[in-house]
Amino acid sequence: MRIIPAIDIIEGKCVRLSQGDYNKKTIYNEDPLEVAKEFEDFGIKHLHLVDLDGAKNSHVVNWKVLEDLCNKTNLQVDFGGGVKTDEDIKIVFESGAQQVTGGSIAVKNPEQLEKWISRYGSEKIILGADAKEGKIATHGWLESSELEVIEFIKEWRKKNIEYVICTDIAKDGMLSGPSYDLYKSILEIQVDSSNHSTTKLIASGGVTSIDDVYKLNEMGCEGAIIGKAIYEGTIELKQLSSFLLSN
Repeated sequence: MRIIPAIDIIEGKCVRLSQGDYNKKTIYNEDPLEVAKEFEDFGIKHLHLVDLDGAKNSHVVNWKVLEDLCNKTNLQVDFGGGVKTDEDIKIVFESGAQQVTGGSIAVKNPEQLEKWISRYGSEKIILGADAKEGKIATHGWLESSELEVIEFIKEWRKKNIEYVICTDIAKDGMLSGPSYDLYKSILEIQVDSSNHSTTKLIASGGVTSIDDVYKLNEMGCEGAIIGKAIYEGTIELKQLSSFLLSN
């Protein structure tokens, strides 16, 4: 399982929100590069970078932070937040991202996301399925839809999506444990009558302890995004380093 620390960006700074609330913001570091280099020092190879300004404004804003991290570390970065147009995704990939997450666009403009899957390949595009009370939320979690999470993912699996990041918004930033039942349901999705899902599920939200990391691995998650637990010290980077060495 990939260990994927999260860096969320507002105005170029490394922040965390609680339950996606922009009014519940904690600044952890003025310099995201410093944070990313520390991750790399502990053997971590992946990074989840979220442009919260971009998510709120519906276009990529903090692409220079992405470019800086990709130029000055060897981390493989997946980028999300505000990627809405061909120009947005071009900027993100040219700035060095390995993968791009499409969340709101999968709801508001699914044809565009399908086009990107065809153009860039399914290994480059991640479906962002953010859940609020079992329904898909969009636009930096500021809007809710009537789409059921499981059915939403199932439909996108039929459209050749491989990677899915699923965040239970109620859990995000709360250090209350992941939504194991939700992830179990996603991993059991059947796209047809004969095969279980081959969805590469990246669990996000609520990861609190190193035990959570091992449990998500045992469940079959492809990756685990870890944010506040690192910044608040409930998971130590040396614990993540030990996990990576043992797997």
